[in-house]
Amino acid sequence: MSRHERILVDGPDGKIEVFVEGHENPQGIALIAHPHPLFGGTADNKVVTTLARAFRERGCITLRPSFRGVGGSEGEHDHGDAETDDVLAVHAWARERYADVLTASGAPLPVYLAGFSFGAYVTTRLAKRLAAAGDPAKWLVLVGTAAGFVEGARSYETAAVTADTLVIHGSEDTTVRLDNVLAWAQPLEIPVVVIPGADHFFHRRLHLIRDIIHRAWH
Repeated sequence: MSRHERILVDGPDGKIEVFVEGHENPQGIALIAHPHPLFGGTADNKVVTTLARAFRERGCITLRPSFRGVGGSEGEHDHGDAETDDVLAVHAWARERYADVLTASGAPLPVYLAGFSFGAYVTTRLAKRLAAAGDPAKWLVLVGTAAGFVEGARSYETAAVTADTLVIHGSEDTTVRLDNVLAWAQPLEIPVVVIPGADHFFHRRLHLIRDIIHRAWH
């Protein structure tokens, strides 16, 4: 496998474009979801590529799928429902492709999930599906998580996640208000890491996302 690949994976409603970046000594697989496709979100978003870099620095193969209707991905936007099916298909593809790549203990590579904004919302849904199927993700990292009523007259009922999930949000996020995320996290008893002064896209603060992931790595 080359270090950088663009793959077309068979999905429920057509091809799904996935950008794959390998690792010489893989310790895991990280599946990273991008922000809302109808508002310019792509797999090349700077927060998404920052997440991918952080996971590669921790030894992961990274997969950045394009949501339906973006880039080479087929299908129409479905507000998160069909998108969850799509990332589930990408997960299944990765499990099959890397089935023979094992950790030092002989176990299959663990799968990490991450997402930004709408992608974080979809990631919570994917995590719930995987846990129900008996193949839970090892760890979740959610950034700028879409929750509650957000800019653009959209409302999200974000799924519950495990208590060890890393949730990162900007104090000055006007797209998804910090209060929305706190209201979602409070009943789940999940801490929220707040980056002071950060807007929704973490301009000039992307390096802090990497630092926080490395500090919290387990």
